[in-house]
Amino acid sequence: MIILGLDPGLGTTGWGVIHADGNRLSHIANGQIRTDPSMPLPRRLSNLHAALIDVILTERPDGAAVEEVLGNTNAQSTLKLGQARGVVLLAAAGNGLHIGEYHPSTVKKAVVGTGGAEKRQIQAMMAVLLPGAKLAGPDAADALAVAITHAHHLASAQGMARRARVTA
Repeated sequence: MIILGLDPGLGTTGWGVIHADGNRLSHIANGQIRTDPSMPLPRRLSNLHAALIDVILTERPDGAAVEEVLGNTNAQSTLKLGQARGVVLLAAAGNGLHIGEYHPSTVKKAVVGTGGAEKRQIQAMMAVLLPGAKLAGPDAADALAVAITHAHHLASAQGMARRARVTA
């Protein structure tokens, strides 16, 4: 299964694509989509959408995973992040992808082993989990971590379904 992981942001949205076969993972591609802060918000969101569509059409994922938004003390920043996340969800759902959504602490725990991991720890784990992958930046590393989390959740769900069929 090819999984597209997405780490939404208005300034930078990270994306990462992996191939998952059970618990075996391999890197396909990753990158970061940046929007120009001098542009009006609607144009930035439109540019983000168009770039995401290009990634989806190029990489042809079977599914997607998106990191959930954490609120912060700046309501305006949280609102803009939420709007970028909405565009990310729209691009994936509009292309028929089933989407998993994961809290940042769930992603960190799945990849690093602790929900309080720092960005540098996630980047370091990408070198271990996806050897040879050249990261486009920290947001791309986060997106790959989201994709890996989704792959682990899918593998666990498939294993439980197999066991349920055997015992039934």
